Amino acid sequence: MGGGDLVTSRTKATHPHAVTELCEEGGRLYANALRAGRIARTDVETAPCLMEFALLHPDPDDPDWLRPIPPAVALAQRLNPIEHEISERRRLSIELSDVFEPFMTISAQATTGGSITVLEGSTRINEALNLATAQCQTEMLTVQPSGHRPEQSLIQGLGRDRPLIERGVRIRTLYPHTARYSPERLDYVARLSDGKTEHRTIDGLVERLVICDEAVAFIPIRDDQKVALELRHPGLVRYLIKVFEFMWDRAVPLTAGAPYETAPDGITEIQHSIAKLLVEGHVDEAIARRLGMNVRTCRAHIAKLANALGSGSRAQLGYLIAQSGILKQEN
Repeated sequence: MGGGDLVTSRTKATHPHAVTELCEEGGRLYANALRAGRIARTDVETAPCLMEFALLHPDPDDPDWLRPIPPAVALAQRLNPIEHEISERRRLSIELSDVFEPFMTISAQATTGGSITVLEGSTRINEALNLATAQCQTEMLTVQPSGHRPEQSLIQGLGRDRPLIERGVRIRTLYPHTARYSPERLDYVARLSDGKTEHRTIDGLVERLVICDEAVAFIPIRDDQKVALELRHPGLVRYLIKVFEFMWDRAVPLTAGAPYETAPDGITEIQHSIAKLLVEGHVDEAIARRLGMNVRTCRAHIAKLANALGSGSRAQLGYLIAQSGILKQEN
């Protein structure tokens, strides 16, 4: 192995890149070689990629010089295997279509076949949601039970919702009342506010729901949101739409201010929602989840509610809530 080979080996070890990312030095030297018709071997030691990608070859008349391969030839050499691979993949896709075609016919004939699909993992759930929203043409209905979402989640939501709005799809979303106190949520709503989106809040929401074009719906089946159902059965989707419309009619526009007046004794709207759930028998963790807040905040509100009503125990608090008349307020 000669000295030149040692230099080239050392340089190559620290000079890796794909031919589609030809380095600046390699591009400059290749251009010089094309202009001059040849280039000295010593001049290209800093760009071993030129030899690795066969853009230069030895000069048959002088071993100390290299000649450039015409770019049209170099391009054809690299396109041929790619085009061959594309042809092979096309052939494979046709074969796969032929294999599954009989099963597609069976699925289309079945009344419930494929109408319920279990989606496991965030990646698969997001892929299914992205496909459904990309195909949505008329309206998307969503229920977001948590008023607070991580910033990254909101950015992903913007990326999914904005194309819908741009092609004229109407979006209606339900949040719990706690969404009114989330700056991130309010900023998200403001960015999408262009007449095609409507946002309302309601006392408490049980689970997340997404419905696209009265054709497909998504619901979670675990609290960690890692497993969901994709529903395409027309009867199930219609039922979920009726549930959504029932809640929508009882919700308050996000821009309408407080959903109901604060009681004279100082009970806030959030505490009113908590009181309703307490009387229904829900524990602190369930109340916090339904109202989109953490358990510590929920318990702080319960303590303030107990203080406002003069309650000395949890059992007495339920009785005092019922006697106070605050649950007779309609939102």
